[in-house]
Amino acid sequence: MIEITLIQKIVLCAALAQVTFEYFLRRANERHLLAMRDEPPPESGDLMNRETWAKATDYSLAKSRFASVEDVFGFVLFVGVFLYLFPFAFLEANWGAEVSQKASPWLCAFVVTVFLTALQIPSLFFDWRKQFSLEEKFGFNKSTKGLWVVDKIKGAILGFAFSLLLLALMIWLYREISFAFPETWWVLVFVVFFGIQLLLMILWPKFIIPLFNKLSPLEEGELRDRLMALSDKTGFKAQAIEVIDGSKRSGHSNAYFTGFGKFRRIVLYDTLIEQMETEEIEAVLAHEVGHYKLGHIPKRLAISFFLGLGGFFLLSYFLKSPWFYEGFALDSSLTKSFAPALVVFSLVLGFFTYWLSPISNHFSRKHEFEADHFAKEAVGSPEPLVSALRKLYVENLSHPLPHPLMTTFHYSHPTLLERENALRSEN
Repeated sequence: MIEITLIQKIVLCAALAQVTFEYFLRRANERHLLAMRDEPPPESGDLMNRETWAKATDYSLAKSRFASVEDVFGFVLFVGVFLYLFPFAFLEANWGAEVSQKASPWLCAFVVTVFLTALQIPSLFFDWRKQFSLEEKFGFNKSTKGLWVVDKIKGAILGFAFSLLLLALMIWLYREISFAFPETWWVLVFVVFFGIQLLLMILWPKFIIPLFNKLSPLEEGELRDRLMALSDKTGFKAQAIEVIDGSKRSGHSNAYFTGFGKFRRIVLYDTLIEQMETEEIEAVLAHEVGHYKLGHIPKRLAISFFLGLGGFFLLSYFLKSPWFYEGFALDSSLTKSFAPALVVFSLVLGFFTYWLSPISNHFSRKHEFEADHFAKEAVGSPEPLVSALRKLYVENLSHPLPHPLMTTFHYSHPTLLERENALRSEN
């Protein structure tokens, strides 16, 4: 019988608390949706007819039940990995050698990457079922099985390569810098780490997205002229407006902008262009421009920077604490070993930061309201954006009236009715 340490018990309780809370949260939301399924409430207005409303409800219920099964499986898998596989992997590989700087950074990074990649293999089954069962049932799947497999292979190769390179660099930097700056090495290492993240934000749309999707310049015509005019009017000055072939995988639609500075570009899903009128797309673009003009991206990056810096500070503290390693059933000889400490953070941190999600979502929803207001002012009326949002909800079968607690914990965007009320009540 394995002996469980106090720290392991705390982590297991945190994991159980999250999965239990999520279960009851989803059950509450399902009861809330079922109560309205056959008779749309008056506040839903004329958004959907009864058939579409029932279908949107069924889609939300199906996703909720699927997620509950996935959560339970993930919890069982975590317990097994956390109590058995994780300690075995690091103890049996003689990771004490890393303390004396003998183990190669590449070897350490390779083992960590293999370990974390292997943990993602079971999720492939759920991804397959979601794509070819759930999404297929409600008419959203446009992908072929062959394309899905190719996507997963490409994603696995890229993910493994990025992880290996980044981890090897982090381990090497830690070893080199911690000798000269034993108390502040974490600041310098995090700055490099964050800088690489910013670089990826620039490189991702240019080099990575094209490996999966075709990006084409928006063709000449009224739509492009109006979008470019709006871009100039709002001072956005986008480098390009591109169309992504999202329809080859899904019937869902969206729009976003990526990059920053002179590298920013606007991306529209081809499904969005098919579903909306020119003035509606213009309003959607104005909303995305609003995020940029109102400084939401720098604010989010700043928050991410300081949270990440705090995370590296904690990592630096735990790295030099023998009780931390012993608490996770690792030998104290591993103290100051970067690789196992990093894996611990990857496995357990989410169970504690989960409870902060309402705070993050609150500010995200606030930014969405602000961007909506910007779009209203930019196009001169709330109606184009209201109409666009309504189409997005109907086409994506998004339920407009989730349980309030579900919104608090999981919604980074306000609900449709909240956005409509805010747009039409503003002066």
